Amino acid sequence: MPETADIVSRAPFADAPPIRTGETAERRPEPPEAPSTMPPEAPSTMPPQAPSAMPPRAPLAMPVQDLRTKPAIRRQGGGGPLPARLFVFGGAAALTAYGAVQMYEVISVSGGATWLQYVLLVLFVLNFSWIALAFTAALLGFAALLRRARPAPLPATLASRTAIVMPVYNEGSARVFAGLQAMHEEVAATGLGRHFDWFVLSDSTQADAWIAEERAFLALRDELGAEARLFYRHREKNHHRKAGNIADFVTGWGGDYDHMLVLDADSLLTGACIVRLAAAMEADPNAGIIQSLPLIINRNTLFARLQQFAARIYGPVIATGLSVWSGRDGNYWGHNAIIRMRAFAEAAGLPDLKGRPPFGGHILSHDFVEAALIRRAGWGVTMLPRLEGSYEESPPSLIDLAVRDRRWAQGNLQHARVIGAAGLAPASRQHFATGIAGYVASPLWLAQLVIGIIIVLQTAWVRPEYFSTEFGLYPVWPRFDPVRALQLFALTMGILLAPKFLGLILALLDGETRRASGGAGRLTLSFLIEILLSALIAPIAMLIQSGSVFQILAGRDTGWNPQRRDDGSIPVADIVRRHRWHTGLGLVTGIAAFAIATSLFLWMSPTILGLVLAIPLSWASGQLALGLALKSRGLLVTPEERAPPAIALRAGELARRNAARGFDDTDALQALHADAALARAHATMLPEAPSRPRGKIDPDHTLARAKIVEAETVSEAQAWLAPKERFALLHDRALLDQLIRLRI
Repeated sequence: MPETADIVSRAPFADAPPIRTGETAERRPEPPEAPSTMPPEAPSTMPPQAPSAMPPRAPLAMPVQDLRTKPAIRRQGGGGPLPARLFVFGGAAALTAYGAVQMYEVISVSGGATWLQYVLLVLFVLNFSWIALAFTAALLGFAALLRRARPAPLPATLASRTAIVMPVYNEGSARVFAGLQAMHEEVAATGLGRHFDWFVLSDSTQADAWIAEERAFLALRDELGAEARLFYRHREKNHHRKAGNIADFVTGWGGDYDHMLVLDADSLLTGACIVRLAAAMEADPNAGIIQSLPLIINRNTLFARLQQFAARIYGPVIATGLSVWSGRDGNYWGHNAIIRMRAFAEAAGLPDLKGRPPFGGHILSHDFVEAALIRRAGWGVTMLPRLEGSYEESPPSLIDLAVRDRRWAQGNLQHARVIGAAGLAPASRQHFATGIAGYVASPLWLAQLVIGIIIVLQTAWVRPEYFSTEFGLYPVWPRFDPVRALQLFALTMGILLAPKFLGLILALLDGETRRASGGAGRLTLSFLIEILLSALIAPIAMLIQSGSVFQILAGRDTGWNPQRRDDGSIPVADIVRRHRWHTGLGLVTGIAAFAIATSLFLWMSPTILGLVLAIPLSWASGQLALGLALKSRGLLVTPEERAPPAIALRAGELARRNAARGFDDTDALQALHADAALARAHATMLPEAPSRPRGKIDPDHTLARAKIVEAETVSEAQAWLAPKERFALLHDRALLDQLIRLRI
């Protein structure tokens, strides 16, 4: 067996220069090759160095922003329309005041209220104000969408250069590169492809995912040719996660581009949509971000189809209302948006927050903060909700949504540390407040239910003090006005469901949408199915979100797990484990409510039923067969399903072809050992020097080196190397050299 020290001296690529990244300084001469200790019968079989995976570097400064100091504003892009804001916020305030008065009348039927009833009143007002604001914004969106607008013509030329960047993190390469190729082909078909460069920015931490990405990238680059301007970069350390991934690209290569169009791994934009976004940015020199409205497509499980239907029918109403009142003080959702590179670099450098996660450390939900900082610097942040051709996918089951939602909950609650930053536009603070309220609403709703039950218990079992120690002519009766309570409940439900009804009305009025959704009858039935299932899922989601909020307040960090994007069910054992407490709570609550009063049981029956059925509902949510059964009957169908966009069909075709190639199914070590050209390309794409400081021991790297020296076959290396050790091995050219020389 060779000694460990011998590894670093071996050809063929132990000392090979990395793939060119465009260093501005002249490249240092290559050091002379050390004498090889390999026997003469093991000559190098490596092909010549692969073409560059990245263009020449074009650094762009991206200073970290100080949240305590207001920056100098160099330009002013205007704000939002005052009449729209007065309508939305003034109307919501008036509705909330009316609801508060009615609730007080409900609880003070006998001329007074107990302190517990006042707590209930406060909780009701907080929850009611949240839905009232959504209602008035939806009314505004509904009014705007009644006026149909023609799409802008496709521009004949562009004057700018745009980098289309797709950050990936342990994703399936088959679908990622299929979507990328489909978008690339559509942009090329517009005749304006020369204005766009395409980047896959990998933060993957799994060896198999990393090598699969490289194999897919090399295959696609060979297929499209050098003129395709397709590039790939992998970071050794996923510092600051997606935000850090984007910032690394901006500081390294942003100087060559006017704009940056940010995608997610499941994003899909038509060529016309991409070109129109670039043209919109060119037409508005003060715009910093222009956000499109992505619609959900390609979803087939029951839960995902519910989300897909809701996003298509109700989403435009809500998004348009938000766009109208926000004006140039809009928001950014982290993907399917175009960003002015200079604005992002000068204004959106994110600081680390003091303290430890979940409230300290790097900013998790970076998109809201980046939008607020760009707006703070005077750039406009706008939305184009009517722009067609922007798509995404959604989690396939309730549990998958809960996993993603846990991370979003932490990110949004973390914004409490940012909402007071100096110089923010009032609308930006409102966006932060809305995001925080979206998650705080669940524990507030839970608290309202608990307080209501306690008051009913008090009324039923505790002898009240009708006369307090203070003088009064009338006793304090802890009772409710049942008629007013019923009226207030009807008002609350009407305001809560109104955005959905408005979306349905617009869909019914639009003949093309109505016919493509199965006709008026099926569209209405789909609407009722969505409301019913959403109502049953709502109490489960309430408890899940409440649990997330409590965990965050207790100091538990969520981390960042890769999102499951496929259509597939979850094992029943996992479903039972995750929802057994929800079911138990539903049973206990139902029995207790029935024992207290039949009226209480009936009032709480939707919540009780949803919790009792938590396990079967969660199981059903991930079932492909149930979703497809509804689809076959024309229910929960969207126009994009009846007439699928050409880009979605092409991406699906390419994904199936890529899957057949087996890139995602092949072990990374086996793939590198079997393909010398791949091994060489991988080695040349590594950074010139490891990020590991000299003299500092990396346990994973040290163990990987010891094990690969000891191994005699690839099978032994595969069996011995732990996941982190494999990852370390893939970053070391000398260890890669040792790997490819192992026997099969």
